[in-house]
Amino acid sequence: MLANMARSAKISLLSFVLDSFSIRRLRQAASIRDHSVKLLDASQLHLHCDGDGLNVLLGGKPVPPMDILIPRLGAISPSPGISVVRQFEESGTFSLTAWRSLLVSREKFATTQLLAQHKVPVPASALVSRASDVASAIALLGGPPVIVKLNRGTQGIGVMLADSAKAAEAIFETMQINQKQVIIQRFVAESRGRDIRAFVVGGKVVAAMRRIARDEEFRSNFHRGGRVEPVKLEPSFEAVAVKAAEVLGLQVAGVDILEGKDGPLVMELNSSPGLEGIESATNKDVAGALIEYSVKSFAAWSKS
Repeated sequence: MLANMARSAKISLLSFVLDSFSIRRLRQAASIRDHSVKLLDASQLHLHCDGDGLNVLLGGKPVPPMDILIPRLGAISPSPGISVVRQFEESGTFSLTAWRSLLVSREKFATTQLLAQHKVPVPASALVSRASDVASAIALLGGPPVIVKLNRGTQGIGVMLADSAKAAEAIFETMQINQKQVIIQRFVAESRGRDIRAFVVGGKVVAAMRRIARDEEFRSNFHRGGRVEPVKLEPSFEAVAVKAAEVLGLQVAGVDILEGKDGPLVMELNSSPGLEGIESATNKDVAGALIEYSVKSFAAWSKS
């Protein structure tokens, strides 16, 4: 029975955006391996619970049983998506990414806190909720320039460089319109406009790329026009990437690392890392590695 499932599993991809490159690649990789794939639009699902149990409904009817749920919920995806993953998990469905890990990873400062607690190197950071605290926070970080960013964001959105305390205060006040707390982080000058994305699957780095910003842009994100190139990670960088994913309980993670003068610094983690940049840079079948690990993990989970 398990052997048959390993050859042909029922996989559901959960997302708010079902026409993305990553969803298409995962669907293709699963189909090539003879697995059935169902796309679930998280915005169309409804949750129901009573004394008889928990249900996830689509069009008023329970979602058909599946073997594997693969959540594709980015940091700025609506919060109800995590409730959907939790409902599936609590109902006995195997989810490649646990809802608790999704919850922590979408909050940048919570991620930094957890990594620092487990001695994973991170850039010095402060979480500020009042404009009057900005100057003192910057002083503790070693002075300007500093990075000012939203606690939630993706693809470089809500990330700005401030070259003075006054500039940081102005950025802070603008960002506070959307979020009460804002992160101020030490600017790692030696890594300006470049970082490394390590793609971790099942405790191993399956691909890695360096992202390089265009022109004078300091944000290196691929979706902001940054250039990508394959990179062979030094053992210290690989070890840090794997440990960071492990600390957050993520079986799949995009670990963003700054190349500091004293070694790697983990900037943040993405629980639903995009596939377009990493596959184009490395020419590796990252989607296939993710699907194969999902099926292998499901088989092990079924035996437990």
